[in-house]
Amino acid sequence: MTSRTEPERVRLDKWLWAARFFKTRALSAEAIDKGRVSVNGQAAKASREPRVGDTIEFRQGNEARVVTVKGLSAVRGPAPVAQQLYEETPASVARRLAAAEQRRLAPEPALSQPMGRPTKRDRRTLKDWGDRWSASLDDDGNE
Repeated sequence: MTSRTEPERVRLDKWLWAARFFKTRALSAEAIDKGRVSVNGQAAKASREPRVGDTIEFRQGNEARVVTVKGLSAVRGPAPVAQQLYEETPASVARRLAAAEQRRLAPEPALSQPMGRPTKRDRRTLKDWGDRWSASLDDDGNE
C-alpha cells in the first residue's frame, strides 16, 4: 500500500507545483511546454514521471536551477514539507547567490525610474527646477 504523501507515480508538472517551484500547475506545464525544463539532460514533457534521484534543470524567472529529486508528492503542502522533496545542487546555489549579488551591486537602471505620469507636485518641482538652472549657461550668465 502506498502512503498518501509518497505516491509511486506523479506527473512532472504536478511535482514541480507540489515542490513549490511554480505558483500554479498551469505555470509549471507552460514552462515545460516552452522547453525550459529538462530531466537528466533530456527535454521533458508534462506527463513525464520523475523518479527519486533524477536531476531536473529548469528556469524560474531569470534564474536557472538544478535540483535532485528526493521525494515524490502529488499534493501541495507547506513549504517545509515541499523543501524535503528536492535538494538543490551546490553549483546551482552558487550561481543563484552570485546572480543575486550582481543584481544588488548593479541594479537595472530602468527599475529606478518612477512609473507613470508625474503628479501635480512633481510637475511643479520640475518647473521650479527649470527656472533655476540651465545646462547651457554657467553661474555668471556667460555661455
